Amino acid sequence: MAQAFLITLREGLEMALIVVIVLAYLKRTGRSNLFGRVWQGVALATAVSFLGGAILFGLGRELDGRAEEIFEGTAMLLAVAALTWMVIWMKSQARHLRAQLETQVEQALVGGSTIAIALVPFLAVVREGLETALLIFGAAKTATPVATISGCLAGLAVAIILGWFLYRGTHTINLRIFFRSTGVMLMIFAAGLLAHGIHEFQEAGLLPMFIEHIWNINSIIDENSAVGSFLKGIFGYNGDPSLLEIIVYPLYLGISLIYFLKPSGTLTS
Repeated sequence: MAQAFLITLREGLEMALIVVIVLAYLKRTGRSNLFGRVWQGVALATAVSFLGGAILFGLGRELDGRAEEIFEGTAMLLAVAALTWMVIWMKSQARHLRAQLETQVEQALVGGSTIAIALVPFLAVVREGLETALLIFGAAKTATPVATISGCLAGLAVAIILGWFLYRGTHTINLRIFFRSTGVMLMIFAAGLLAHGIHEFQEAGLLPMFIEHIWNINSIIDENSAVGSFLKGIFGYNGDPSLLEIIVYPLYLGISLIYFLKPSGTLTS
């Protein structure tokens, strides 16, 4: 549940931030009558994202055996790539996010196309939405369906509430601290997801085992127990990891955190 909550909270707030920036600019320039177009773009992006997620989960259910292991391993590695790109993209583009969106909206207004207005939030939100679907698919492999759905709903609910506060200006949210702290947690989650993806490829015979089990501490903390499942979902815990899993986990985490935690500009909203 925790990983699904974190993913949808982070991604949901990014989506909300995009919508808030667009709506605030339209209101500031006296074009509040175009709010409907913005919400149409958001609604269409949401529908496309849900469709993408449904297709992804549907394909996963249709497969079994080695094909399922390859599909899930590939999806996990793609989720790691998407998550890493998303966190680093927000770090590098945060300072210019508002200016970029406002420029896109103004260009659409100058062009006189209300459809172009809807396209601005659509393209931004559908990118985040499809990323979310991929990440949730990866997270779902380390949690029960009920926990995953509950985490998604809770994360989205909190993101919507925070987005409303941002738009109304009734509360101040330090977005730099928020995205920095959630970015670190997502990098840790991604490291575990990478290790699980490697494990799936090893089970499918696409990667060598080298040493199948470096240790086995399932007798101390069973990865299928409540505590083990929580650690597995957040930190990628594996009670009996292979040598390759042990190598890639700290290697990815170390490189990604060093880059991510380097000083950079401040997020504007």
